[in-house]
Amino acid sequence: MILSPSLLSADFGHLAEELAALEAAGITWLHLDIMDGAFVPNITFGPPLLQALRSASKLFFDVHLMIEEPARYIGDFRAAGADMLVIHVEADRHVQRTLTAIRALGCKAGLALNPGTDISCLRWLARDMDMVLLMSVNPGFSGQAFLPITYEKIRDARRILDANGGEGVLIQVDGGVCPENTPLLVEAGAQILVSGSAFFGHKPYAQRLAAFMAGINGRALRPEEEALRRRKDILDNGTLLC
Repeated sequence: MILSPSLLSADFGHLAEELAALEAAGITWLHLDIMDGAFVPNITFGPPLLQALRSASKLFFDVHLMIEEPARYIGDFRAAGADMLVIHVEADRHVQRTLTAIRALGCKAGLALNPGTDISCLRWLARDMDMVLLMSVNPGFSGQAFLPITYEKIRDARRILDANGGEGVLIQVDGGVCPENTPLLVEAGAQILVSGSAFFGHKPYAQRLAAFMAGINGRALRPEEEALRRRKDILDNGTLLC
């Protein structure tokens, strides 16, 4: 399991120090939420801040584009330092083309789906992505309650991906993730968990990471998890933590 803390819940007055603290705690990924005030009712930041963070950190930058027509900006975010670009199926008219364009930039490609979005599209896109992000809250704001229907959606997504050439596609969950629901999320098939306030609100970060890991350490790995361990080519950056 990889924990990808969401930057939106960090101390924005001391971002360089926050990044250093994450690395010291053993975190390998950082989730960056890009919001445009149109696709979601909130505005965050753009490529300039991402570029500044890139110069201060070696973390794997998992960039979640919650913006309309994301294809217009993928080159800018890649140039600013994104390692993975995740677009929303609801925000892009030509999803397969955009996923292909992201990979052509030398970047990992991800596809995000809102809670109410049907996952049947994964059947046709499984070979064009490296990760699927299942939103477990409606996007836009941190601190929302986790939607339990997500567990079933994870299991269904895994079945569709595996049946359509997407055996190596990782499943990420974002929204309301905390140590208490982490074991069930991993058991359902999630491999990357995004956590904002439930992580950054509990220092020191090494102990908080340990709290997330505590519920799944010692759990027997399923066959598909063992297969993912062996596939080192899935991720060029980042390390599986369990």
